[in-house]
Amino acid sequence: MNTTEAASQNDARTAIVTGGSGGIGRAICKRLASDGMQVAVHYAGNSDRADEVVQEITGEKGTALALKADVANEDEVRDLFDTVERNLGGVDVVVHTAGIMLLSPLAELKLDDFDRMQRTNVRGTFVVSQQAARRVRRGGAIINFSSSVVKIALPSYTAYAATKGSVDAMTLILAKELRGRDITVNAVAPGPTATPLFLEGKDQATIDRLAGMSPLERLGGPEDIAEAVAFLAGPARWINGQILYANGGVI
Repeated sequence: MNTTEAASQNDARTAIVTGGSGGIGRAICKRLASDGMQVAVHYAGNSDRADEVVQEITGEKGTALALKADVANEDEVRDLFDTVERNLGGVDVVVHTAGIMLLSPLAELKLDDFDRMQRTNVRGTFVVSQQAARRVRRGGAIINFSSSVVKIALPSYTAYAATKGSVDAMTLILAKELRGRDITVNAVAPGPTATPLFLEGKDQATIDRLAGMSPLERLGGPEDIAEAVAFLAGPARWINGQILYANGGVI
């Protein structure tokens, strides 16, 4: 675990970002840190990438620590929240970006791949949201990650979109269950975004076609998604129980 000046900054707002070492997660960690938040950079397996994010944040005089957990494991996620509370003073924002995407037409998808996505994307969201609902302080925000593909309905995305439809349902209901707590619960639904997860296995013609779906005629960037998250995590106190489509106008 890497940490810097945490003890002296416990009055600052604190964010947990799952998948914080990945493309979108990394941009979110850096954006929230630039907004003055202490950031817990969660990772599943690659500690080097998480440490890089921490170093980038601390190099700009921010506060960050890297923490490993399986988001679908209740004990590990509980321990992650415990560590954040112990080192950074509490939890104000939880951004759950961690997820996997395995593409195939429905008729050809291996059920093992379906089960892997269900475990990480659905169970993982449930486990993280459960701890967030118990731990986030008044005035805080819980931000899940959906996908615009739920509505765009692209072929080969059936199983992945099904997991994100589950995220939508959990998000909308949890917002109502937290009545009286002054905690907002929303989801960001990115469209085609230039990350390693999205670009993997796609040829240039496919990438160009997907970029052309937006009236802005480009793919989104991780920073575009981070901007939407920063809005929901900070000033957007009257936006609650919503799915925010950050896709450049694809739908």
